[in-house]
Amino acid sequence: MFGNLVEVDSPALVERYNRALMHLTGKTTALTEFHIDISGYSPEIGDALDDHLYLNHNGVNRQFILLTTQQKTAPLLGAKFSTSRGILRQFIEENERELFALTARDAVAGELLNSVYDVSDPARLFDIHTVRIEADTTTGTVRDADRLAQMVDRFMTEEDAWYDDVLIADMISLSKKTGDVVRNPVRLKQMEFRQENFWTAHFGGLYLFRTQADPAVIRAGGDPAPAALPISEIDIADRNRVARFLDANGLAEPIVKARGLDAAAILRQKMDFIVVDAAQDAGIDLTGATRRDIRGLARRHGDRLPEAWHGLNRLVAWAEGTGPWPQISSDHPSYFLSLRAADTPDKDLVNMLLAELAPSDIRQLFICHKDLFYRLYRDWGETKKTYVVDFLTREYQVDKVGARRALFGHEAAMAEPEPAPAAPEDLIRRVGPWGAVRR
Repeated sequence: MFGNLVEVDSPALVERYNRALMHLTGKTTALTEFHIDISGYSPEIGDALDDHLYLNHNGVNRQFILLTTQQKTAPLLGAKFSTSRGILRQFIEENERELFALTARDAVAGELLNSVYDVSDPARLFDIHTVRIEADTTTGTVRDADRLAQMVDRFMTEEDAWYDDVLIADMISLSKKTGDVVRNPVRLKQMEFRQENFWTAHFGGLYLFRTQADPAVIRAGGDPAPAALPISEIDIADRNRVARFLDANGLAEPIVKARGLDAAAILRQKMDFIVVDAAQDAGIDLTGATRRDIRGLARRHGDRLPEAWHGLNRLVAWAEGTGPWPQISSDHPSYFLSLRAADTPDKDLVNMLLAELAPSDIRQLFICHKDLFYRLYRDWGETKKTYVVDFLTREYQVDKVGARRALFGHEAAMAEPEPAPAAPEDLIRRVGPWGAVRR
């Protein structure tokens, strides 16, 4: 959970952090060593202050502290919106040269601003459309650099500016603080991000899909909204309605029909995760268990495995050309395990939703929905915890980029591959691309 955080252990960096913390919140920390995420949030400081929202008051308009551009690869802990980490990373990457120069002498403090400061009512979420970033050093270097740049423009363009002693004195005074803004401009790009479709942790978890032809809010927990929302509200437990929503908007596709994937291998891994759950329930020790061991368990105890495993097994048989096209309806326990996000702008959000709909796939859960992963992890038995940690260390952490590409990458359209024995096309047209969606 706390992997890849940035360590802050030098007196200079701690002092800069405290200046920024005082600037944003009016607080400081007495800690001399701590770790920070991409936003500058520190779990140790959160514990010390007894306030883990000290940079995210009310869970909206997250503030941030940048001590180094290396924070761009750190996670975002306690995210309240699915878009926040991506926005922060893009801001750092787009301004990396300027931020590198600024953080060499001071901390950069800022805020992700939207038009909403309170989301006590779910309807307020629909007032969020854009997120704008405001940032500066604690001493106002960017602000002063903008003022100095304006003075330089006046000096170069106004006819009598060469004789304006006050202007020249002000330029000299500011340049001592900002450096040469002509040769080394210290300007951060004014960045604004659209935020139409997103997940929020508020109200037990909500997925907002507002730009689709058939928009909806999918509620993952908590009670229904006290008043009518502008778009349909779907309970995540209503699998048929969720499936109809994904199908109607073209947001998901069956893994076995996706281009460029080893569908059978992906499905077999999902089957292994189901076996792990069954082994935990049976009290079987999985310490050091390999794929071969897991599949040996499946062969010996196949009659005790849940229907989700058998559904995926039929899909593997079809994908490998050894079985007929399976009929799997949307209320079948393997239905959402068999899907991945289609190639749309909202594919990350859809994969996050699918991870919550099928949490037995611990790899997708860890990649796409860390907040839920850590919540579920607390209640797992030691057998499953040991296996999951070993699996993620051995098979995911060694090549994160490759694993994500293999699971979620989308290849450009090419000639249709030679299919395994396929369902008749008229049947696919009648029941959707992946079995029947119950109406």
